[in-house]
Amino acid sequence: MDILAEATRLKGEGGDVISMAVGQPAHPAPAAALAAAARALESGRLGYTDALGLRSLREAIAARYRHVYDVDLDPRRIAVTTGSSAGFNLAFLQLFHPGDLVVITRPGYPAYRNILSALGLKVVEIAVDGSTGHALTPEAIEAAERDLGARVAGVLIASPANPTGAVHSREAIARLDAWCADRHVAFISDEIYHGLTWSGEETTALSVSDNAIVINSFSKYFCMTGWRIGWMVLPEDLARPVECLAQSLYISPPELSQIAAEAALTGIAEMEEVREGYRQNRTLLAERLPALALPFAAPMDGAFYAWVDVSGHTNDSMAFARQMLNDIHVAATPGRDFDPVDGARFMRFSYAGSHDDMTRALDRMQGWLCSR
Repeated sequence: MDILAEATRLKGEGGDVISMAVGQPAHPAPAAALAAAARALESGRLGYTDALGLRSLREAIAARYRHVYDVDLDPRRIAVTTGSSAGFNLAFLQLFHPGDLVVITRPGYPAYRNILSALGLKVVEIAVDGSTGHALTPEAIEAAERDLGARVAGVLIASPANPTGAVHSREAIARLDAWCADRHVAFISDEIYHGLTWSGEETTALSVSDNAIVINSFSKYFCMTGWRIGWMVLPEDLARPVECLAQSLYISPPELSQIAAEAALTGIAEMEEVREGYRQNRTLLAERLPALALPFAAPMDGAFYAWVDVSGHTNDSMAFARQMLNDIHVAATPGRDFDPVDGARFMRFSYAGSHDDMTRALDRMQGWLCSR
């Protein structure tokens, strides 16, 4: 966040800053979503909705699961949330008690660790890398339990993952789900980068069983970060408790964003064109980053991130990121937040921007690195 704040400051001073630091799509929300939101604003009739969201939106989300995954989903199991962040808050509060152990991967999205810790939960970070296929395994969890002398209460994975872009296979998800179900351990699957899988299987945990809590969002594939709208899919017995909790914490998700989100689900053709732009950016980074002695530390199988080993240039990715931003106004994210143990060796580059920006950033980096 320090790099992002500095990049914002430089841009505010008129600097030509190119950001590869944040997972913010350059494209706006789908045209259908913008039009629906404009009509809703014109009507002036916006207010509270049901705590779990508009029924029509929940039905539309269920229809997408049938179309994309061939999963028949009862809309009553869907909770619309104020972004995926609210979904994580609701899941953690509903499922766990202070002091419970919850497993996440390392490297991983730092908000998991921060939210869990803020709620008084104990975070168990398990390293994943090429030797594990960048996936979490039951064996690794059992080894962590032996080391800790305690049982875990929950397991959280992301597929595709942030920051690595790694994808858990259907088999890997099924093994985790079965292990968790057998031990009465909560299993949470973060699927907010679904729709942006480039290789491997894009498997929703819902296609494996009904035990998992799935969290998703309109932010990434649908380019709606600022609308703060997402959803959860819950086991039947959790739908009502989560509804009561959501009523107390949020009353309801914003109606305007819900209306826009429902319309966004009709804009798939437009989003697929945006996806093609990410694919072209991914190809560009795949060609040019290794040529700059910035090899990939994980395959770019999904999302719009490259997790890169910068140890050929530095042993301090934070200092490296600061210097790159200061010298050539290119922002990227140092690895420390994603991996508090080994993060100094890594950086995350986002390729969610325009192709022109990605090309210009890499040209600047090439000149800068050659001059060091």
